[in-house]
Amino acid sequence: MRNIGIYVHTPFCKQKCPYCDFYSLAGSDNSLRDSYTDTLTKAIALLGERYPSQADTLYFGGGTPTLLKSENISKIIDSCRSAFTLSDAEITLEANPETVTEEELSALKVAGINRLSMGLQSGVDSELSALGRRHSSLDAKRAVELAKAAGIDNVSLDLMLGIPGQTVESALKSAEFCLSLGIPHISAYMLKIENGTPFYNIADSLDIPDDDLTADIYENVSELLRAHGFLRYEISNFALPGFQSRHNLKYWNCEEYLGIGPSAHSFIDGKRMFFPRSLDGFLAEKCFNMQYDCEGGSVEEFIMLRLRLSEGLSLSSLSQRYPKADISHIKTTAQKLSGFGLVFFDGNKISLTDRGVLVSNSVIAEFLS
Repeated sequence: MRNIGIYVHTPFCKQKCPYCDFYSLAGSDNSLRDSYTDTLTKAIALLGERYPSQADTLYFGGGTPTLLKSENISKIIDSCRSAFTLSDAEITLEANPETVTEEELSALKVAGINRLSMGLQSGVDSELSALGRRHSSLDAKRAVELAKAAGIDNVSLDLMLGIPGQTVESALKSAEFCLSLGIPHISAYMLKIENGTPFYNIADSLDIPDDDLTADIYENVSELLRAHGFLRYEISNFALPGFQSRHNLKYWNCEEYLGIGPSAHSFIDGKRMFFPRSLDGFLAEKCFNMQYDCEGGSVEEFIMLRLRLSEGLSLSSLSQRYPKADISHIKTTAQKLSGFGLVFFDGNKISLTDRGVLVSNSVIAEFLS
């Protein structure tokens, strides 16, 4: 039986951050979260019948999943076990530092959570304020310590690069803060100003680093993390050996996964599908039939996703998976870009250099043209 990943979306937040474009609603009561949990368990059971599979990763994203509380999260995990087995599964929960307690983390560990992904964003309090975050660096330090005390040692911290007022020095301070906490995984991604967010409306007034400074920030943070044993295994993700996110690797390896909840996307049976961005619709159980987006798993998609990984793209594996792929064009492009110092190419494997990572969209587009 196939192994897939399961993503469960939590559309609740205490308040919306001004840069966030993920589907979530600010403010909710416990009864609404309980109703959402009950609806999720029904959807999970139905999808388990519709797509018979085993799952070896389960990821709670949001929103702020910790707002569901451990009792509801335990119910959802149990539903996934019944529907998809959860064999030797990595079970990740996203959390904001100010939403966790010792009691809740201990209960989450018992429920099956074995990986925590914490939304730090910055280790500099002035930058946290500029981002509209509710926590301080001290809150984040305490949250990591509580997670470890509860027996959850596999903790990832999110860092945001290119945020208002950020410098190379402040970004390095944030990275050093993460390293000081002894965690094995760091996601360091660029701020993107999305249409429809409060930041979009005031973008001209934000002191956002220009492209050159943002590139310097990324390079310096990458170098620091590498010096401390962190491998950049994907453009925005760094981990100590053995601590890569198994769930997120499914996305980049073009493997199958089911996303459950409003706005959640899936790739299953060769199709990309999604649930509409409507909590009311999901609660009314009108949206259990996911909407079709497009066919998935094309050769172009596989090339794009694999080139995001430091492991890169193997032409022999590509030919095996896609016998009709135009290998000659890919080789010619790789040789040209290798001459510019943008990719490594040994005749079979293609991967981005550090320089290539900074212009990854343009580099990947060359292979797809």
